[in-house]
Order: sequence, then structure tokens, then C-alpha cells
Amino acid sequence: MIDNHIYQSIIKKKAQGLKQIAILLDPDKLDKENLIDTIDKVEESNIDFIFVGGSLMVTENFDDCLREIKIRTSKPIVIFPGSPLQVNKQADAILLLSLISGRNPEFLIGQHVIAAPALKKSRLEIIPTGYILVDSGRQTTASYISNTTPLPHDKGEVAACTALAGEMLGLKLIYLDGGSGALMGVSSKMIEEVRKTINIPIIVGGGIKTAKQAEEACFAGADLIVVGNAFEENNNLIKEISEAVHQTICT
Repeated sequence: MIDNHIYQSIIKKKAQGLKQIAILLDPDKLDKENLIDTIDKVEESNIDFIFVGGSLMVTENFDDCLREIKIRTSKPIVIFPGSPLQVNKQADAILLLSLISGRNPEFLIGQHVIAAPALKKSRLEIIPTGYILVDSGRQTTASYISNTTPLPHDKGEVAACTALAGEMLGLKLIYLDGGSGALMGVSSKMIEEVRKTINIPIIVGGGIKTAKQAEEACFAGADLIVVGNAFEENNNLIKEISEAVHQTICT
């Protein structure tokens, strides 16, 4: 049986009221030189997880990226997949994303059927995750590729009911995401609505560009913060955001 230590570590931290942070790396945007610099920053910043993936994967950097990360850090590597092709045994775990905010069957179950045999052989820790895209002020790659409409930014009750359905279906995490390049992050009000409604951990990503935004998301109920684009634009920010997240304790 595959160890589920990554998921259990998230559960344990949640029970203690402690918050965690992941950095999302898109192999399409990284060459070896800036990947090495990125990992150095990650090592300095007390990051909990490294998420790796992207919606397009127009280069062949995925395998090389994972190998380089594995060599340079012991941080847990979690695949944030955009397609069934993004299954790789060099990672430690994968978020098996079901796009529960949309109605496109390909991203609810279709792609999962295709990926299932490779996932079983991979021996990755598989973490079933309800993925909820939230309007971020403009269309993102995720909404375009998935051909789904994000939830309205101000409809916290819809997000809460969607998350509750995901929890009832047996999903282990809920991921509220504004998408890559989001103009605005998921609102604190929406996070609060979801937190009041479900018991499983909540991941929040997209549009988090400052330590204050990360802190507000944590106090609203996020258990794990994901930072991507902000780090790509200024990799010195990650230490500041990481400190803010880890200093947030909710009981």
C-alpha cells in the first residue's frame, strides 16, 4: 500500500491550526539556470511543498524539471497536473484534480480514466482533490483549456455548496483557485464560506502576490497557500510570504 504521508502531514497541521505554503513551478517557464536559482530560494524560505505542473506543457521540460528538483532539495514534490501526460514517478505525490466547478466531463472523470493505469504503476501518493476555479477578473489558461466557466467571485455560497458536494463524494482536499495570472485572488469571504461548510483541508491559490494577501487567506480558513506567478515575477517575495503563512496560527 502506498504511504499517504503528504496528505497526513496536511491533516496534522490543520488539526494544530498551523498553515502551510507551496510554490507552484511551471516547467514551461523554467530553464536549468533559473530553476537552480528558484530551488535555492525555496531552500532559504521554509517552503512546505513544491507543486509542479501547468495547463499546456508546450516544452519537454517536465521530466528534466522534476529530476533537477529531486537532486537539489528534499522538499516533497507534488504534481499539479494539467493532463494525463503529467504523471511522473520522480515526484512524491499527485493531486488528482476533479474540476467540480465546471460541467465538462473530460475534467470531471474523462482524463482520469486515461491516466488511471499510469497512476497505478507510478506508485505516487494520489490525493483526490476537488478543484474549483473562481473568477479572477480575466480568463485564465485553466478556464480556457478546460472550457469551463469559473464561479463568480462574489458567490461564496455556491463555492461552499460545490465544496460540500466534493467532500461528500469522498474528495480529500478542496482547491480554490483564481488560475495562473489571476488579477485578483479568491476573496476572504468565499474562503470563510467554504471553511464553515466543510471539514477537509482547503488549498487557495491564484492572485496571491503579497504577504498580507496570504495572511488574510489563512485567517479566512485556507490551510495551504499556493504561490506561482508572484514568485516568477519576484522570487525574493517567497521568503516574506512564507514567513507570514507560518506565523499564522488559527485554533
